[in-house]
Amino acid sequence: MKWTRRWRVRILLILSVVGPGIITANVDNDAGGILTYSQAGAQFGYLLLWTFIPTTLALVIVQEMAARMGAASGKGLSDLIREEYGLRVTALMMLGVTLCNLGNVVAEFAGIAASMGLFGISKYVSVPICAVVVWLLVVKGQYKSVEKVFLAASGFYICYIVAGVIAGPAWKESLLATVRPPAHSLSRQGPYIYMIIGLVGTTIAPWMQFYLQSSIVEKGVTRRQYALSRIDVVVGCFFTELVAWFIIVACAATLYVHGHKNITDAADAAQALRPFAGDYAYILFSAGLFNASLFAASILPLSTAYTVCEGLGFESGVGKKFSEAPVFYWLYTVLIALGAGVILWPNFPLIPITIFSQVINGAVLPFVLVFMLLLVNKKELMGPFTNSRFYNVVAWITTVIMTALTLAWLWTLRASA
Repeated sequence: MKWTRRWRVRILLILSVVGPGIITANVDNDAGGILTYSQAGAQFGYLLLWTFIPTTLALVIVQEMAARMGAASGKGLSDLIREEYGLRVTALMMLGVTLCNLGNVVAEFAGIAASMGLFGISKYVSVPICAVVVWLLVVKGQYKSVEKVFLAASGFYICYIVAGVIAGPAWKESLLATVRPPAHSLSRQGPYIYMIIGLVGTTIAPWMQFYLQSSIVEKGVTRRQYALSRIDVVVGCFFTELVAWFIIVACAATLYVHGHKNITDAADAAQALRPFAGDYAYILFSAGLFNASLFAASILPLSTAYTVCEGLGFESGVGKKFSEAPVFYWLYTVLIALGAGVILWPNFPLIPITIFSQVINGAVLPFVLVFMLLLVNKKELMGPFTNSRFYNVVAWITTVIMTALTLAWLWTLRASA
């Protein structure tokens, strides 16, 4: 009976720190991410599944470092950057993250409008209602209740796994493609390289590191609890990549096989699936898109509010009242209002704004990764929680690859402009 009691205690301890890692990783599968994965499956079938092993490793490494810094220092990432490198550097980075996230928030509300449109609901009804729901959830809720809602939203991503199974993929071919890269000749094809860059770029974004570290701090995870919190981070990374894998598999087994390779948005992917995978897959894919968009529309403004307030020294946190953290909540409110308002504005240039936000995202990411690595190796800051030599080698290689891919992606945008 003692071993059962020990396991019961261990499970309760794990549940007490679960949340930040799973939530942060799953938000990465937002409307833009779903579109990217859908395009990858529709255009190249199973040929890009091999990218999931290295990108999952990269995601785990970066997220683990952010969470470890939060637990070891008790401070958010922008707070640490300000203390170590000054207000000017922090302000520039905050500006980049804010511009990037504003564009992403607009894209999420576009995803809400598109997904609800699939069920016959006008954007003039769905977008305002969802904006109010998102605002009330965070502003009027407590940290624990908000986190429970976000965890429930994370679980809803199972829709994509079920849709992938319903699509009836070639399991042997897809599994082999995951562990075996395709012919070397494909690496010389521009569209194929561009899609690899897109897949990697949508996996790790600057906002994720700021939000995860702030969430770890607000949840009260300490150095003593971090070993258990790491499980939350790793499980979240693997689950979000599993969902992405099934999105590609579903589109490869249906759209690619039937020659339907032109996907303009995530809602278009859901509609295109219907004739080949049936109504159930269509409904699951559409419902998953709505959940992902609403989920991300909650988190991205929250991440921005954390980043800016920590960097400038203002009070922040979902656990605080509006009167206790007015700048934090007003910034959150303004971002939601702008994101929803843009979608309701007739003929607003949505695509250029979205592309611009991704350019800023790509420009900021290398700096965030470098600052993270410099900070996580400061002995006076991290104590015994600095990176090991092996971990540093892997993390720096990840940073160099992410930087190179980001620069390559920015170059393709410049060339296509």
